[in-house]
Amino acid sequence: FNAGGLDELVVRELGLSADEPDLREWADYVDRVVRPERQCEVAIVGKYTHVRDAYKSLLESFVHAGAANRARVRVRWVEGEELEQKGAAELLSGVDGVVVPGGFGERGIEGKIAGARHARERGIPYLGLCLGMQVATIEFARHVVGWPEANSSEFDAQAPQKVIDLMSEQAAVTDKGGTMRLGAYRCELKEGSLAARAYGRREIEERHRHRYEFNNKYAAQLQSRGLVLSGKCVGRELVEIIELPDHPWFLAVQFHPELKS
Repeated sequence: FNAGGLDELVVRELGLSADEPDLREWADYVDRVVRPERQCEVAIVGKYTHVRDAYKSLLESFVHAGAANRARVRVRWVEGEELEQKGAAELLSGVDGVVVPGGFGERGIEGKIAGARHARERGIPYLGLCLGMQVATIEFARHVVGWPEANSSEFDAQAPQKVIDLMSEQAAVTDKGGTMRLGAYRCELKEGSLAARAYGRREIEERHRHRYEFNNKYAAQLQSRGLVLSGKCVGRELVEIIELPDHPWFLAVQFHPELKS
C-alpha cells in the first residue's frame, strides 16, 4: 500500500517528511481475518433479520472477535417469530453460540425467550444484548424460579411478576421522544464473576439505549435460584449484567458492547 501509494503521494504533495510506515500489526490483523484457523457458527435470534444492516455493529464485532481468535464467525439468521413456530430444537440445532440482540416491541419475544432457554438448558454459550438480557431474565424467572407468567411490563402490563419494568423516573413519562437511558454509563463488576474475568478489570463503561430495567423487587428471589447479578451501574441500583455460574458461558448485558468493539 505504501510503495507508490496514496500515503506516499499525500506526504510528497504536502511537503512532509515521514519514516517508512511499520505495518506489521496491520498485516498480522489482515492475515488473521483472511486466513482463519478455525470457524464457529453463531445464531442471531432477532426480529429485524430481513434488514440485516439493523445488526451492522454486531456483525462487525464478530469480525473483530473472530480475528482476535484466528477464527471465522459464521452467522445463522433466526427470526424470532419463526422460532416460535418451528421450535428452538430445529432452528438452533448444531450452533456453537446464541446471541439475542436488542430490539423493541412484543413481536417475536416468545421466540427470543425460547432461544435463551434452549441455550441455558443445553449448555450452549449465550450472549444477550439489551433486550437479550431482559428475555434471559424472563426465561429464568419462568422456568427456573417457577413463575410461568413472568414478563416485562413492556409486553404484559398485567403480568403477576414484572421482572423487567420501567425505571421509576420513566413511569409517568408519556412523551417518549428522547427519554431513554442513552449513552455511556459506568458499571462495576462483581469480583470473580465471568464478566470481570472477560473484561479483565472491575469497572467498565458501555453505551446504552433502552427504557426498561431489571426489577430489583425480584432480585433476592432470582439470586436464590442461582442467577448472578454481576454488574451494576455505578451510583445507581440498576442491574447491568446477569450470568449463570453453572454454565459454560451464559452472560447477558443491559448495554450494547458491540458499539465499542
